[in-house]
Amino acid sequence: WRRPQRVSMQEHMAIDVNPGPIQPIPLISDYFPHFYPFAEPARGAPGPHPAVSPASSAPQLQPDPEPEGDSDDSATLGTLEFTLLFDADNSALHCTAHHAKGLKPPASGSLDTYVKANLLPGASKASQLRTRTVRGTRGPVWEETLTYHGFTHQDVGRKTLRLCVCEDPRLRPRRRRVPPLGELRVPLRKLVPNRARSFSVCLEKRRLVLEGTGDPSKSLPGHQVHEFVKLNHEEVAEVAGEERGRILLSLCYSSQRGGLLVGVLRCAHLAPMDANGYSDPFVRLFLHPNVGKKTKYKTSVRKKTLNPEFHEEFFYAGLREELAQKTLLVSVWDYDLGPANDFIGGVQLSGRAGGERQRHWRECLGHSDHRLELWHPLDGSAPLQLSD
Repeated sequence: WRRPQRVSMQEHMAIDVNPGPIQPIPLISDYFPHFYPFAEPARGAPGPHPAVSPASSAPQLQPDPEPEGDSDDSATLGTLEFTLLFDADNSALHCTAHHAKGLKPPASGSLDTYVKANLLPGASKASQLRTRTVRGTRGPVWEETLTYHGFTHQDVGRKTLRLCVCEDPRLRPRRRRVPPLGELRVPLRKLVPNRARSFSVCLEKRRLVLEGTGDPSKSLPGHQVHEFVKLNHEEVAEVAGEERGRILLSLCYSSQRGGLLVGVLRCAHLAPMDANGYSDPFVRLFLHPNVGKKTKYKTSVRKKTLNPEFHEEFFYAGLREELAQKTLLVSVWDYDLGPANDFIGGVQLSGRAGGERQRHWRECLGHSDHRLELWHPLDGSAPLQLSD
């Protein structure tokens, strides 16, 4: 029986203080094989306690792959501090960008930064919000709140918020598109309604969904191209299925005027219809069936926006019993020069509709002088009356 060699204090300290994965030390790995159970003992080593083998014959260990978003490179990009609040009473998501720390300067050496937010999945332009630009610092302070209107309980369970810290190219002598300094993503299912939650998160390298790039294979490693295409197909499918946008309507039956007041307040996350990635939206209203009274209205046009605010109100005269048998057809259009406007989406409110559309209509007519506001998702069915 051979007494094992003693391990020096320096070697113990090297194990205790060495950051990151422990690198194999031949002396230690030979006498403590349980640290590396997958390592083969040196050939020809006698007994359970082999003699020290030279470094050339030590087992070659491959370090474990680092988890995504936890590498040394991503940690050097800096951190972003922000607060999220899901205002369930007003169907809104508030994101307050506080400040960033330790941002990594770009090649230019100048740091003029802003925070850009997007809701995923969804059309990029439809949900894009940004803060002001703070110039010349690695620790910018924004203290600015970005608000997503029309954010519902269903969105909490399926949406993710992407935040990017970006360099402002408008402040450069030669304006060009530059990649973000770093980004992060927060699954919103962790939010509790009406309770603010603060975050301090390390920025990561840009993920697979790259804006403004054509062929992903030119900007991504080969093994990531398939994942990129799969992810985009999933997002595009969901956008096509339900992301036409939403509209906030207010209904009130006025006993004093003897009719229905319909307020078109705003739209959110509309589908882009123009080549510039935006739309020029307006809203049409039609009360069906038409009995000879004024039943068609149209709002003004809001130029180059996917989140228009209208705050316009229209009046339909009639008894509550008569209105209860009718259907209110609401449609959102993209204004174009010429006779043909592009249909974005619509919604029908009536006593025969389903879900929130029926509840909105019946509660309004069931309570006089009570204004009820509700968000409604737009669908792709366009009745013939909508295009009259």
